[in-house]
Amino acid sequence: MNSSRPYLIRALYEWIVDNDCTPHLLVNSELTGVQVPPGFASDGQIVLNVSPSAVRHLHMDNEAVSFEGRFGGVAHSLYVPAGAVLAIYARENGQGMVFDLESPMATSEDGESEEQGPPDDEPPRPSGRPSLKVVK
Repeated sequence: MNSSRPYLIRALYEWIVDNDCTPHLLVNSELTGVQVPPGFASDGQIVLNVSPSAVRHLHMDNEAVSFEGRFGGVAHSLYVPAGAVLAIYARENGQGMVFDLESPMATSEDGESEEQGPPDDEPPRPSGRPSLKVVK
């Protein structure tokens, strides 16, 4: 199945805008393919205001979010692959969604994409239901 991330990004964007709030994207600026203005990211991440009044030519599809925005008064074209979006939320109240990191994709010999597992030197991830604990 396709990743649900781009669909959720579009739906949450619309929901945030419909509620007269300001949508922000938290982006992994170090991921391959991300095009954001240099010098504005901190610790490999950048927060982008994607409200209709802040950007021009906003386009969201299953591959990426792209738009024109101003940074320091200078216009820039931005391109953010959907996998680089770490969260979308409303600035006013923080409501939105944080996304899990997606595993990298590899291409097999026949050109089909297939997910790669963790490297052999990493321990396997636990399976089963996740659980939360109260920490005092």
